[in-house]
Amino acid sequence: MLALRLTRTAHLAVHLRRLLVAVASAGTGFLLLSALGYALSHPDTPGAAALRLAWCAAPLAAAVHLAVTVARTDPGTRPRSGLSAIGLGPGRLMAVSATTTALAAALGSVAALFLYLHLRGDLTGGPPSGRVSADALAVGQSLPAPAVLTLLVLVPALASAAVAQALRPRDPRPTTTAPRGYGRFGAYGWGKTRETFGAYGRFGSRTTTGAVTADSRADMAAGSRADMAAGSRAAGAARVGAGGALRTQASDPHPPTPTPTPTPTDSTTQTLGTVTSAPPDATPDTPAPRPQNTTTLPWGIAVLAAGLTVETYTGNASPAPTPGTAPSAGVLIGWALTALGLALAGPGLTHLCGRLLQAARPGALRLLAGRVLMEESHRIGRPLGVVAAVAAAAYVAATVYDGDGPAFGPLATLGALLVAGCTVATLLTAAVAAKHARADTTDALLRLGAPRATLRGAAAARAAALLALFGPLTLVVAVLAALPLDH
Repeated sequence: MLALRLTRTAHLAVHLRRLLVAVASAGTGFLLLSALGYALSHPDTPGAAALRLAWCAAPLAAAVHLAVTVARTDPGTRPRSGLSAIGLGPGRLMAVSATTTALAAALGSVAALFLYLHLRGDLTGGPPSGRVSADALAVGQSLPAPAVLTLLVLVPALASAAVAQALRPRDPRPTTTAPRGYGRFGAYGWGKTRETFGAYGRFGSRTTTGAVTADSRADMAAGSRADMAAGSRAAGAARVGAGGALRTQASDPHPPTPTPTPTPTDSTTQTLGTVTSAPPDATPDTPAPRPQNTTTLPWGIAVLAAGLTVETYTGNASPAPTPGTAPSAGVLIGWALTALGLALAGPGLTHLCGRLLQAARPGALRLLAGRVLMEESHRIGRPLGVVAAVAAAAYVAATVYDGDGPAFGPLATLGALLVAGCTVATLLTAAVAAKHARADTTDALLRLGAPRATLRGAAAARAAALLALFGPLTLVVAVLAALPLDH
């Protein structure tokens, strides 16, 4: 009921994104039912029917990826402070988001079933439609209900499971380790920060070192002695400093005054240093963001190379596909690995674009564009990699088949439109979410007097940098993927 209420009271943009998920689910479900109809019409060729069903994996993956992106940008299921008190913690919100995704995908699956039955003539009692081949509709044969139900439940089940996996609550992990030395009871080696007697507890209170240290540093950043006194009273009688020594109000009546930072000449550069970067006095006790965006780059390159290798081997071993046939299963596996490699390498490549923009004495515009790309690489990097993979596949299809395409008729067109539309919609949704995420930074720049032309120029610089890197990469991958098929 809560999922239905959140769905009903959502904004128009949220409803449009969920409608896109329903449309993607409907198209994928129709392709799955068409593959089932072909298998029923040709029981003597199970290999061709299995290959058609395998080709449905591309629109299925695109639809699930779109559903995960839409769920991430849903403001109704975003964790906020105070919701845990009424039973809406991160786990409950994750379940609500997965249920909402399942409802949208199930609506699309039901629409696909009604459309398929309408084209067969089962609902109207008339002749089947001539827009889709009779082989795909299995005209004159009864549809097995278990198989139809399994295929229609596939998209909602995978989409909701992927959303639950992506939005599951995660425990905070320590980002830094203490220096090597002697720990408690003489233990030697790498471990957590040593606990002193006062850090463990005094007068019946247990205070965590990391939380108190973060609170004290937040008070110091405020620059007010009154705020520091209030934070000291709220934290308890004991405070632990960065070095592990016990500090109380009596022993430290005069807190250190923060050193004033020099005022830069450019207000835009000052805002960049304040909003988009870490504070200059950050210590190992302050949690810092983990560089997760660049860790998948080597894996992405390795998977991309493996995909091209598999495609080259299977393409040279099999004859070239004609407009009447589809590529082999080995080529399909190679394309899947290539797309996965580009998706894994996308965040790292986007992060690299941000670093290159800030190279060689950057000004305010290039510094802003580069910092934004580095911060948003985890949001738009993977959709960019998927779009690059789809563009490479389109180039391969246009090169090998000379624009004729395989003899699947309108089903091939539907599959191509589904994959391209889902990937582009995913990229646009991620870009809009990234824009909303940096709204506070944009407002801060405008309040400091940054011209809007500078913000528009930074956006143009980001787009140009991404196009300059992903464009040639997509072309190179497409040419390498088309070589073994064009023989």
